[in-house]
Amino acid sequence: MSNNLLKGKKGIIFGALNDMSIAWKVAERAHEEGAEFVLTNAPIAMRMGEINKLAESCGNALVIPADATDMDDLSNLFDKATEHLGGKIDFILHSIGMSPNVRKGKHYTETNYDFYHKTLDISAMSLHRVLKTAYEKDAVNDWGSVVALSYIAAQRVFPDYNDMADAKSLLESITRSFGYHYGIRNKVRINTISQSPTMTTAGSGVKGFDEFVAYAEDMSPLGNAGSIECANYVVSMFSDLTKYVTMQNLFHDGGYSFTGVSEKVIEKFKQ
Repeated sequence: MSNNLLKGKKGIIFGALNDMSIAWKVAERAHEEGAEFVLTNAPIAMRMGEINKLAESCGNALVIPADATDMDDLSNLFDKATEHLGGKIDFILHSIGMSPNVRKGKHYTETNYDFYHKTLDISAMSLHRVLKTAYEKDAVNDWGSVVALSYIAAQRVFPDYNDMADAKSLLESITRSFGYHYGIRNKVRINTISQSPTMTTAGSGVKGFDEFVAYAEDMSPLGNAGSIECANYVVSMFSDLTKYVTMQNLFHDGGYSFTGVSEKVIEKFKQ
């Protein structure tokens, strides 16, 4: 059901790969709520995914390939997006993450540092690059909103989440630091949403991910938040209903982040 929360708003959505992607669900919900937007992903991801199918279902949204670690690509993206959308934008979703160390099965204590740099660049520094590009081009309207997707491993140890935990910590720090400066100049708000473990293409590559999901489900008073619920939360953060929320890491995890232990988990130790 649409409430026209984003009617008249325009934006850029990074990271929709396939219908398992949270960014995909955000695009669908943003379209339902009246937004216009450009879809983007790295060229290699676009070849692997189904982004054109998503674009068709979202009012034939324009798709612009862009490597978020390449400043020239980002400059071209923002120029073409603002031209296509008829001016400044109102929201950005950063849903980008990849770890070569995870993909190659490297243990955290055996980190390959070339891979590590790529993890940080793709999964965290890319947010700074996106924000810097938008900031220098003055591409976002006053009171605009930027949301990046994070995970609780930024603050808690999840051994097999590997160097992605470091990347999420950096992502959240960039959110606070750039959020201050963008807020001062343009009232643009920047936040991260720390989502329940969600079965996406990226998440499924983490060792023991199914166990992550099951454990979080048993620990969370409300259960795990799904991708549709996350998309709804992102839409609310893009809307004018959350104009004074910025520089925050917002847990969207059914209460998992503040639960020490649950009765379900205790019962399993009694068996």
